[in-house]
Amino acid sequence: MLGSVETRSVSPVFVGRAEELGTLLDALARSRGGEPQALLIGGEAGVGKTRLVEEFATAARRRGAVVALGGCVEIGADGLPFAAFSTALRALRSELPGELAAAAAGQEEELARLLPELGESGTGRHDEDGMARLFELTARLLERVTAAHTVVLALEDLHWADASTRHLLSYLVRTLRTGRLVVLATYRSDDIHRRHPLRPLLAELDRLRTIRRLELARFNREEVCRQVAGILAQEPDPDRIDAIFERSDGNAFFVEELAVAAHEGCRTGLTDSLRDLLLVRVEGLPETAQQVARIVAEGGSTVEYRLLAAVARLTEDDLIEALRAAVNASILAPAPGGDGYRFRHSLVREAVSDDLLPGERSRLNRRYAEALETDPTLVPADQRATRLASYWYHAHDAAKALPAVLHASVEARHRHAYSEQLRLLERAMELWDTAPEAVRRTLRPVDYAEVYPPCGGPEATALSHLDLLAEAAVAGRLGGERERALKITKRALRLLDEDDDPLRAAWFWIQRSRLVQQLARGDGWKEIATAQELVRGLPPSEVHAEVLATVAHWSMLREPGPEALTAAERAVEYARMVGAEDIESNARLTLGGLMVEAGQIEAGLAHMYEVRDEVVARGRPAVVGRSHVNMPSALEGIGRSEEAVGVLHEGLRLTGRMGLRDAEGWVWANLAESLISLGRWDEAAEAAVNAQRRGQTAAPYGSGANSLAFLALARGRVPEAARHLAEGRASYGPHDPMPQHDLPISCLAVAVAVAEGRLSDARAELARTLESDFPPGTQRYAWPLLLEAATAEADARALPTARDGRAEVLESIFEAVKRLTTNAPVWFAHEKWVRAELHRAESRSTPDIWSEVVIAFEPLERPYDLARVRYRLAESLLTGGGEADERDRATELLRLVHAVARHLGARPLADAATALAQRARLPLTPAAEPAPAPAHPAEALGLTSRERDVLRLVAAGHTNRRIAEELFISPKTASVHVSNILAKLGVSGRGEAAAMAHRLGLFPAESVTSRSTG
Repeated sequence: MLGSVETRSVSPVFVGRAEELGTLLDALARSRGGEPQALLIGGEAGVGKTRLVEEFATAARRRGAVVALGGCVEIGADGLPFAAFSTALRALRSELPGELAAAAAGQEEELARLLPELGESGTGRHDEDGMARLFELTARLLERVTAAHTVVLALEDLHWADASTRHLLSYLVRTLRTGRLVVLATYRSDDIHRRHPLRPLLAELDRLRTIRRLELARFNREEVCRQVAGILAQEPDPDRIDAIFERSDGNAFFVEELAVAAHEGCRTGLTDSLRDLLLVRVEGLPETAQQVARIVAEGGSTVEYRLLAAVARLTEDDLIEALRAAVNASILAPAPGGDGYRFRHSLVREAVSDDLLPGERSRLNRRYAEALETDPTLVPADQRATRLASYWYHAHDAAKALPAVLHASVEARHRHAYSEQLRLLERAMELWDTAPEAVRRTLRPVDYAEVYPPCGGPEATALSHLDLLAEAAVAGRLGGERERALKITKRALRLLDEDDDPLRAAWFWIQRSRLVQQLARGDGWKEIATAQELVRGLPPSEVHAEVLATVAHWSMLREPGPEALTAAERAVEYARMVGAEDIESNARLTLGGLMVEAGQIEAGLAHMYEVRDEVVARGRPAVVGRSHVNMPSALEGIGRSEEAVGVLHEGLRLTGRMGLRDAEGWVWANLAESLISLGRWDEAAEAAVNAQRRGQTAAPYGSGANSLAFLALARGRVPEAARHLAEGRASYGPHDPMPQHDLPISCLAVAVAVAEGRLSDARAELARTLESDFPPGTQRYAWPLLLEAATAEADARALPTARDGRAEVLESIFEAVKRLTTNAPVWFAHEKWVRAELHRAESRSTPDIWSEVVIAFEPLERPYDLARVRYRLAESLLTGGGEADERDRATELLRLVHAVARHLGARPLADAATALAQRARLPLTPAAEPAPAPAHPAEALGLTSRERDVLRLVAAGHTNRRIAEELFISPKTASVHVSNILAKLGVSGRGEAAAMAHRLGLFPAESVTSRSTG
């Protein structure tokens, strides 16, 4: 609109920030190595943050980087959801359209919540993972774009950021691990008072070692002198510098204002207040230009030209003349992109806005709102609803503001900006009583409320205050503002005490149960039971189905049994009757798991497989994640570990693609458990670490810690096992006990205590666990615990100090064994094993008893368990000397045990086999036969099985990232494997390694080719 305008108040000389600019350029250089960088720039208003970012952006572009700049937008006191990220991604799309489209491929529907240009965003039921899913997909998008391009993502004015922007920034800084990316954010440090919402984020980021924080100090006298000389294009008078320095106190923006004021001679610049100084040059403008400045000040951070024209109601020539005067005076500046205007510095805007009279402010907001209602195209589509709501609210027109605020809340919910939705809903509740009754009667739940299932005709029913409370409760829960949500549910239930609406009351009690659990205030059963009583005897409805599904799911995790099974069956039936597909899918998953635990294995698994296939086809992310967690857990619970691993690998692919990070953490945790069972311990350790890294909640972290504790213990690293046990125990906490958490922890606690020589502590742990008995369906966790306890007593049978209390302990274990079920071959085998250990504890062990145990384990594909019972059989055969054929059999058994233990790294078992063989004078390797030649050429090179997998992919020409994706490991782990391979092969690079692999014929040509083209 206007050509470039020379601004004499800005110094062409960049002053005093050489060190800070060097830090930013160093971060840029580091990012080129694929290591993302994050920096925060703080400083008081006017200190020079924007100028530093501009200088860095110019330098970054010269070095070939793409700069995507986004600013947090302030409209009155309202922040636009994700405004800074939307603007930055829009700039990135403009610079790299093809690359961004490729990176977003397949997830456009979800990412359109941030960048509407990608297409229509998805609809459907909102869930706890919605916001996290959007954040994870955004992180993946940036990682893919920055794999080949260096990008600077700069977010300005973080002090104005909405909660969703703050949450997303925090997520990116914590999770981004690869990519040539610099994330840069600025904020006003003088605005961050004790209750400012940015303060917790700054504290959180300060604890991260991956982020650098720069605080810009004010200029010293020498720097002020250089700045003024640049502005005036001449050496300034020393006395004038002294006066400017004293008055500005080194603030760069005030230096500019004072220098210009003094140079123009109209004033000395030494006014009574700096606010007056900021208004001096505004008041020096022509009256029309002052009027335009006041309009822009109330319109927000940036005002589009067409909107400004509509509000100003000037002729185009007069408007342009006024704008030119304001721009020439360095009051206004064209906005980036050239489509609007903003104040050159927000301090001036704030001063002008503060100078408005109350009636003047309301009138300007009304004119903005009326202009936007008349022509919605005056502002970008993704800002329209929020800005209109803000304008009408600050115009103090409740009749117009209430519908506009409600519409903006729907838009915020649609974008997963739940914190902004909650704030808008609270504003709607504030307006509710002041809005005319006639306006409220026109509002419909179908337009503004979706979380509470309709129980009647929503078109004929007016929106109620309880509908707003329901929306606000869910928005608070999904946005992480659970304390506010809990207060909202309490308020709603107080109102419902006066009404006869059991369904709505039951719905609020279910919300309250979820919040109580998430806030670690209890297990939530009191609230669920209240809801169950409220719906008892009522006809089927969506609320009724949700209550029953919640009862079943809660019981499955804490008190599985016939009642839980009945609740699940009724939940499925009711959900199917009312067409609630997601509730039905979740209830069927719960039902399938309960059926497996009750012994109806094949029928239960059939339910779970059907649900999995259906939700994958329908693209229901939340249920997709849960199905790939629960079903393999059920498979592992009946000893079908290989089948579980297949489902889990598919789960990793789907949860990764859909951005289901917490579900992915759970999948990794379950994968670690199944890989341990299959004897793939190195892979299991990687999976456990990934569970801790990828999971967003405490439970996957705790499960990963349990797996690492088991592996450390089995490998003889007792202190490490104790540390992981403490991590696992702390992750779960005491507020909501569940057998799937508590029993594995107790099992590990017994094992660690025994390994540390604390048998009395092990007995005490067992006694505490047996006091509450084992709930039905928990045999998968109970049998390993009883085994650890029985083994400990058997190992300690010869210790005089262990005699007291032994009989009682053995009796308690025996009684528990009689009550436990053996619904699968693996637990039938465990029952035999525990009984055999009890016989050994009483010195009544025989080879026949242990032979039965070995026979039970041989078909189960659990190499470590099989090795342990084979060791016991060998030990039993050698007791009392043993006949020749028994010694031969024991020799073969110990050789098998030793080989498996060495392969797994199970040092205690290997040492025990060696010691037993030495005591019995048995050779562990045949003396007459030479060592067999390696079955594969790779073994002669000393490569592990995992290194062989990596070398095969290296030979196929894959990068470390592709290798990581193929083998479900991290790129860093792939890099370590490649380094080890190069060292073992004695070559200097990947090309030589690939050539050697081909020359030695390590891999069939077709396997290499097929992987490289897939």
